Amino acid sequence: MQLATQLALFLDNKPGTLARVCQALAEAKINILAFSMSDTVDHTVLRMVVSDPRRALAVFEERGTLVVENEVLLMSGDNKPGSLAKIATILADADVNIEYAYSATSPQSRHGLCVLRVSNYKKAMKLLNSKPE
Repeated sequence: MQLATQLALFLDNKPGTLARVCQALAEAKINILAFSMSDTVDHTVLRMVVSDPRRALAVFEERGTLVVENEVLLMSGDNKPGSLAKIATILADADVNIEYAYSATSPQSRHGLCVLRVSNYKKAMKLLNSKPE
């Protein structure tokens, strides 16, 4: 588990927007480690964790894109029933709120990556690093 910088981009909700973001990152040789998109009435929010957040921030700011930085937890876990339930229960029992999360795992993969924005990172990391297996 590690603390990472997430970039949240506020973009036009129209065809080609994601392609342009991904192309700009590819040209800068920045890898996308995780991402999530959600739409609103007039824009979309693209949350992403990338291999070089400082450089990515510069790339987006050069293009006039509104970007907000947040700290998130990157957590590798077992791809089996109940894994997320254990994490959520440990945090809930300690009064640590999961503000949002996103994840994806191939059905064949033994492990997945979960991105968590929590109310107290230090407490969450201490709790989850000491969780019994």
